[in-house]
Amino acid sequence: MSLTDEYWMRHALSLAHKAAELGEVPVGAVLVKDEQLVSEGWNQPIVQHDPTAHAEILAIRAAAQQFKNYRLPGTTLYITIEPCSMCAGAIIHARISRVVFGASEPRAGAAGSALNLLQNEQFNHQTEVISGVLAAECGQVLKDFFFFKREATKKKIG
Repeated sequence: MSLTDEYWMRHALSLAHKAAELGEVPVGAVLVKDEQLVSEGWNQPIVQHDPTAHAEILAIRAAAQQFKNYRLPGTTLYITIEPCSMCAGAIIHARISRVVFGASEPRAGAAGSALNLLQNEQFNHQTEVISGVLAAECGQVLKDFFFFKREATKKKIG
């Protein structure tokens, strides 16, 4: 893990906390080019009433608008959790060069856990994948969120 990767992952973690404050699953994403912040996003599917409003998608959309191009070569996307298949598809179509994620997602991760879409040689673009950057911290944010959600549900029922 490089210091740069850790720096940007910490930024993504701060965005995951924003998502949690909104009652969203706490996932944050940061898109970087030439070590400069291009865009960021945090999960908002509940708030936006949009199943595609994942942190990664929002960061990719913002970057595409900023660059006025749907292709984002030479960029790195930092995500607090392994991307799902929808987000992996967007990463591939955007030609993002590198993905760095924190916690693995064994049930739905599409960057090596359940599937490996980002490095599938059947596609015309493969993305470099770095996993496990601040994995414990990224995973803990999710664990804490779901623990408190369960506790709140128990109080409503009990």
